[in-house]
Amino acid sequence: MNYRHSYHAGNFADVVKHALHCICLAYLRQKDKPFWVLDTHAGMGMYDLLGEQASKTGEWQQGIAKILAAEQAPAALQDYLAAVRSLNSDGQLRWYPGSPWLTAKQLRPQDQLTLCELHPVDSQLLRDNVAEFSALGSIKVMPQTNGYGAIKALLPPPLKRGMVLIDPPFEQRDEFATVVQALADGMRRWATATYVVWYPIKDPLVVGEFHQNVAAINGVDKLFATDVLVRTALDRTTLNGCGMLFINPPYGVTSQAAEVLAFLTPLLAQDRGAQWQAKWLKGE
Repeated sequence: MNYRHSYHAGNFADVVKHALHCICLAYLRQKDKPFWVLDTHAGMGMYDLLGEQASKTGEWQQGIAKILAAEQAPAALQDYLAAVRSLNSDGQLRWYPGSPWLTAKQLRPQDQLTLCELHPVDSQLLRDNVAEFSALGSIKVMPQTNGYGAIKALLPPPLKRGMVLIDPPFEQRDEFATVVQALADGMRRWATATYVVWYPIKDPLVVGEFHQNVAAINGVDKLFATDVLVRTALDRTTLNGCGMLFINPPYGVTSQAAEVLAFLTPLLAQDRGAQWQAKWLKGE
């Protein structure tokens, strides 16, 4: 319960995560049929980059600030960048949207969104920050709710199409194992959904084991991973990069990941060891 994402909002990990998340949403919107999104670790939904917590680290200056200042961003990034700019219309970068806000902004009247947040303060702020979209009548905030439990309780949903976003803080030593179990629970209940997991990269060997364990889950036939290292992984106790793992990945992600990551990585790099990869772990 000690983790507060507001210290890290808009950093390189947020940029990678939210850029690919918006591509997933764009793919879901291509069909008229409704979709449902479950965000298991939603956070506050909106962050003040000039507030006390974000100002203490200034991580956003090496993240979203660099991306917004860059020229000729790929078309696949335009939804994400437009969303950030819409919150900062005066030209000063202050507000940064989390995944709940980005999802809510893309919802159509027929779509649905369920948000889980365990932290008591953040869950109330989350409700306030997505209130502007409440007229849609399709957003449900589940305050002080364990997102892993929601996978068991809410799947399968009434809608046949959709996505489960799992973005935990990785405070616990066994978080990777917990995610694997959550994915196994989800696949038993809703095998046709897209599952998207954000994960930190400290020790690449730990990440490789995680990939193997997910690939071994019954029913996982299509598995795609995107990894970004912003520095050489010499110190395996610090955050050297991050990745996104996709079960049943949207075509938009698999077809555009290379262009997007090739654009983002040099801008987010913190030393010469920065690199990216996007690859199928299972399937195509």
